Amino acid sequence: MSGRVSLALVIHNHQPVGNFGWVIEDVYEHAYSPMLFALERHPGIRLGLHYTGPLLQWLTANKPEAIAQIRGLVDRGQVELVGGGFYEPILITLPDRDRHGQLVRMADELEARFGVRPAGAWLAERVWEPSLAYDLAAAGYGWTVLDDNHLRAASIPEDAMWTAFTTDDRGKRLTVFGTEQGLRYRIPFKPVEDVISYLHERRTEDGRFVGMMGDDGEKFGAWPGTYEYCWSHEHWVDRLFDAIERNSDWLATVTPSQWLERRPPTTRVYLPTNSYVEMTEWVLPPDETPVFVRLLDAAREHGDPAARFLRGGFWRNYAARYREVNDLHKQMLRASDKVEAMAPGEDRTLAVDHLYQGQSNDCYWHGLFGGIYIVHMRMATLCHLIAAEDLADAAAARTGAAASGQPYCARLFDTDLDALDEILITSPGQTIVIDPAEGAGINNWDLRASRLALGSVLRRRPEAYHARLVAHDEAAAEQAVGDVIAPDPGTVALDEAPKTIHDVFATKEPGLAGFIRYDRHERRSGLVHLLPADGSMDLRALVNATYEELGDFVEGSFEIVTLTDAAVVASRNGTVKAGGVERPLSVMKSFRFDGDRLAPAIELAVTVENTGSAPLAFELAIEWNVNLLGGGHNPSAWYEMPDGSHVPHDSPGEVASATSIVFGNDYEGVRIEAAVDPAARLTWYPVETVSNSEGGFERVYQGSSLLFRWPVSLAAGDCQTRIVSLSAAQSIDRSAAERG
Repeated sequence: MSGRVSLALVIHNHQPVGNFGWVIEDVYEHAYSPMLFALERHPGIRLGLHYTGPLLQWLTANKPEAIAQIRGLVDRGQVELVGGGFYEPILITLPDRDRHGQLVRMADELEARFGVRPAGAWLAERVWEPSLAYDLAAAGYGWTVLDDNHLRAASIPEDAMWTAFTTDDRGKRLTVFGTEQGLRYRIPFKPVEDVISYLHERRTEDGRFVGMMGDDGEKFGAWPGTYEYCWSHEHWVDRLFDAIERNSDWLATVTPSQWLERRPPTTRVYLPTNSYVEMTEWVLPPDETPVFVRLLDAAREHGDPAARFLRGGFWRNYAARYREVNDLHKQMLRASDKVEAMAPGEDRTLAVDHLYQGQSNDCYWHGLFGGIYIVHMRMATLCHLIAAEDLADAAAARTGAAASGQPYCARLFDTDLDALDEILITSPGQTIVIDPAEGAGINNWDLRASRLALGSVLRRRPEAYHARLVAHDEAAAEQAVGDVIAPDPGTVALDEAPKTIHDVFATKEPGLAGFIRYDRHERRSGLVHLLPADGSMDLRALVNATYEELGDFVEGSFEIVTLTDAAVVASRNGTVKAGGVERPLSVMKSFRFDGDRLAPAIELAVTVENTGSAPLAFELAIEWNVNLLGGGHNPSAWYEMPDGSHVPHDSPGEVASATSIVFGNDYEGVRIEAAVDPAARLTWYPVETVSNSEGGFERVYQGSSLLFRWPVSLAAGDCQTRIVSLSAAQSIDRSAAERG
């Protein structure tokens, strides 16, 4: 049969806020730059290109020649630039004002740089909720790219997906394309002939079908094995473009807007909340993920029509799965409210930019890629949120909208929206959040001058992919050494396409399954542990979380006794195990806040009182978790030993008795002195997770846990107090430096 079909390619290029420059440089050399040169070699190929704001900024600063190439492709009508949220946020997580602001800023930037205003918007991680139809249209966008998974959820038949659809919300209309899975999984992972044949089968006499393939630009050279396959050996991209040009009598490439000029959408659709299928898998609880995957794989394998009705999880539940994601999100909302209240001016413009950078999506979820586990990106995101809130609070103090006469302000505030108030303490030097319902632990400890989120330490928790790693390591252990010589993972056989990122299995070091450990509690600070009195809880037991906990104070609820701007007192009447019997014990935690902008301080006094009739003996340990970006034996991050020498902050260690310990990060300009009274046994170790990323399974340093430990013996009615005081010295005030 004769006929025609069109192919609409939209290539999404993104680099997260806080990513290392050398990483972006490598991706540019292996994926972004080769694609631009390929398009110049093939002027008949038309497609859409999406560059997120952080990447555009990096290209402008480091690769102006790439900006010139993009402008040339746009000027000759070969490329349509695609917009979206400037810093690539998950739009549904934002207040309406920030959704609009991010979308309009991207459109403004593209128009200023390239002379064209985008008609289409890329949707970060294709996370869709129906309200986005209004948001995108109100910001001036006419179309977006979703997933065939979205269309399937809206009961669109498989053979009806090769077109554009119309949807609407609150009186605003939007056009929707679905990126077709068959094309997405073929390009570039199947032979060129397979792709051409697949398109050939979709020809119609009237040419009414368009195949949309919207996906990551990094898979064209930056994913494992793809550079050789796409560019240096197999030249897959050039061969695809050659094949399209040879078959131009029936196959045309179009930009989305070009297609819509000829064929506006006629089919109405209303799409439920959704994302691509892998995302809906990753958000599920780890024990439910394999059940969903097995059901879906079996249904697909057998061609069962029920496969289209299988649904995974809801994206917003990342905030339920990860306390750290929820805290990050709610901190962003708090900063947004404060920035919104600022008067127009230079400071507000600066605060808005920090806020928008703090909304970059990458650390608000976790899946195949590192997400919230990627510590340097998480710390960069928090850095921008700290900056935005700091600028807003400073502006409020100058205008008298805040109690500027008080260096510290403490108030009850539901910071995490769990219907229970936390205690929010703010000052020009630090922000602290204490959660009385969770052990009266410190959720957040942010240093404002250096913009360092000291308390951001991720809990070690189960992930569904851990089972895959354990099975792999068990199989490797059974295999005789030397039986198999593994191929170099950096090379790809010329007759074999690389696997998609979803199918690759790699590890960055052997025996990683042996490092999987799970914490019993969230990684807050100021937590009170009661351990056996014999001191048997050694470093290994603490690292492995196999220690015996005698009390119920780590996560138990505390009552607020005193709340003033500079002090918080909370108490709990709980129990401690003694001789296998639970005995009554009262714990009072007294926080005091002090210091100025460059030298803020926290003091925690823990008083334990034996309210029973029998004597008690135990070891009292106060846990403090800190993140000083010490991963990879970062020489800038250290503990100082009694002899004045430094050891890496991601190394374990112990001092039998000391009255203080000093640690810091020279690059960040932060030095912390922790003093104790009386002298304590000090134990510390790195908190390391085992997570998956595009590069494979790896250990990731999430912070360091420091325990201050004392033996305690209490006769009936006795009480004792132990004190930990932490003082920060900062040599950098980033806000002052930013303002010049």
